Amino acid sequence: MPTHSPGLRIVVAKPGLDGHDRGAKVIARALRDSGAEVIYTGLHQTARQIVDTALQEDADGIGLSVLSGAHMTLFAEVMNLLKEEEAEDITVFGGGIIPAADIPPLLDLGVAALFTPGTPTKEITDWVHEHIRR
Repeated sequence: MPTHSPGLRIVVAKPGLDGHDRGAKVIARALRDSGAEVIYTGLHQTARQIVDTALQEDADGIGLSVLSGAHMTLFAEVMNLLKEEEAEDITVFGGGIIPAADIPPLLDLGVAALFTPGTPTKEITDWVHEHIRR
C-alpha cells in the first residue's frame, strides 16, 4: 500500500470542449477518498484557467481528462503554460481516450503518466500517492 502524502492537492480538470465528465468525477472522488484534497474545475476549461487554478490552489498535481481527441494540443498547452509560469514542479497526469501511438509524444512533453479507459481507480490513486509529493 502506498504511503499517502498528507495535504496532497490535486486539480482535476476537463480542458477543451468535451462535455463528458463522469470519468473525471469518478477519479476526483477516488482521489478524495484516498486522502488527497481535490479541486475539480468543471467542464470546458482553457489551459490558462487550469494552470491558474493550480497556481492559486498551490496544487501538487494536475489531472487532465480528455475524451475529445484534442489531447495533443490541450496537454501541450498546459505543459507550456506551466513552463512559462516556472511551475514545472506541478506534476501533470491524465487520462481519457488517448491512442497508444500518442502516449510516447505526450510523455516526451513532460506528462508524467497517462491512464486509458478501463484503468482501475486504485491504480490511478496509488500512482498519484507514489509519484506526487507535497
